[in-house]
Amino acid sequence: MSEQGDNLGRDQLRAFVERIEFVEGEIKDLNDDKKDIYGEARAMGYDVKILKKVIQLRRKDADQRAEEDAILDTYLHALGMIEEPPEG
Repeated sequence: MSEQGDNLGRDQLRAFVERIEFVEGEIKDLNDDKKDIYGEARAMGYDVKILKKVIQLRRKDADQRAEEDAILDTYLHALGMIEEPPEG
């Protein structure tokens, strides 16, 4: 490869590294913001663990949630943790 080609490859590599570093910085900033929001919610009396669960559930569609709930009920019933067998 020519010296010009070496420089082009080096410049491309540097550009990729710098772009990745920039995005990692943005992600860190966003994660810090999210941590602050959870801190505010906790200060207002909200249960952060439950808030995270709610956010996780909102990412799923209704069918996916229903299927997971049915499987969970089946397992809990099999372990004697709930009285009523799952419907269906």
